[in-house]
Amino acid sequence: MGERVDDVGERISAGLLQTLLSKAEHLALALEKASIAEYIELYRRPKRLLFLNFLAGIARGFGLAIGFTVVGAFFLYGLGKLASWNLPVVGEFIAEITRIVQNELAGRR
Repeated sequence: MGERVDDVGERISAGLLQTLLSKAEHLALALEKASIAEYIELYRRPKRLLFLNFLAGIARGFGLAIGFTVVGAFFLYGLGKLASWNLPVVGEFIAEITRIVQNELAGRR
């Protein structure tokens, strides 16, 4: 217990100290790359966090709507091309869809 601080310091090898310093620098760089300070600041301001999440939700919803419209348009275009070829199975399928839609429209009037 009576050891001096200098004696303890001498026990630590220079290599170990260099390794610790290297690891600390690596950790500091990793934290800086991860923008931990920005995340902490964001969580300290919950109104800003809610606002950014709201904007992100609007962007996702808008992207989903545009994507669904494009995919639906391609699907309907392809279905129209198949119908123009007068294939028996496809023609029956489209006729059945048409009957269902007409029955639903007639039932709502």
